[in-house]
Amino acid sequence: MIVCIAVVGHQNNPLYIQSFTEADDALKLHHIVHCSLDVVDERVNNPKKSGPTLNETFLGLLYPTENYKVYGYLTNTKVKFILVTTDLDVRDADVRNFFRRFHAAYVDAVSNPFHVPGKKITSKVFAERVSAIVKSFGLSSAV
Repeated sequence: MIVCIAVVGHQNNPLYIQSFTEADDALKLHHIVHCSLDVVDERVNNPKKSGPTLNETFLGLLYPTENYKVYGYLTNTKVKFILVTTDLDVRDADVRNFFRRFHAAYVDAVSNPFHVPGKKITSKVFAERVSAIVKSFGLSSAV
């Protein structure tokens, strides 16, 4: 189950953070997202150590915690997507598919002429689309 999704700007400023758990966990999840940015920066600055090719935007598993797994994705404009999940046996293909769909929703949201680049995403349509993508996560692998 996805418990948090975040969009972080190229200057590590939060553009969108949504947690899908109780309010008590929100601060802990924000902290996990913030800590994962160090891992993203390390992988971006040392590409030969992390393995993926230069064209690869999926950063894979950033780090596991006791209760969560944190995955990352980097767009061509250096915007980072962070996914926090409680599923400890998630397939990379499912996470890649999630990030592709999430990236498409993000592109649609920032293409809105009323959106100011670099500012928080406040679109209700984007939030609804993200919720739908999160709810459908992993359903295709259950068949």
